[in-house]
Amino acid sequence: MISEGATMPEATLSALVDGEMQNLHTNNLFNDKKVVMFAVPGAFTPTCSQAHLPGYVALADKIKAKGVDTIICLSVNDAFVMSEWGKQHNADEILMLADGNGDFTQKIGLDMDTDTFGGIRSVRYSMLIEDGVVKKINIEDPGRFEVSDAETMLKSL
Repeated sequence: MISEGATMPEATLSALVDGEMQNLHTNNLFNDKKVVMFAVPGAFTPTCSQAHLPGYVALADKIKAKGVDTIICLSVNDAFVMSEWGKQHNADEILMLADGNGDFTQKIGLDMDTDTFGGIRSVRYSMLIEDGVVKKINIEDPGRFEVSDAETMLKSL
């Protein structure tokens, strides 16, 4: 499992940008940048839609005011789902990234198998990444939403 002080692995994630599918490499996402990334088990799921994403939407300006270049929401979903979910939550200040088959999530060791519910998904977490290195990580216990929220991240900045 990835930990504080670790370098982000190389991987390709995807996003729908201006209606076009884009493959984004982790080197371009994280190197020479200060990034807040949070991951959810699934777009459109209850806690993710009612609390996790909306918290980051509401505090995006305050988080970016702390020198953060990019706020990323990541899920093991496809880019079309992530884009639509972001639109429904007015997440204009958040880069909605898809880890379609869960490769990145597995590389960092934050995957879980939900079996028939959805297969491989991400555990719920947030992290601060500076120049490709994890500076802070908040990993939730299964079924919890206590440490990966936007307010906790803002306080740690």
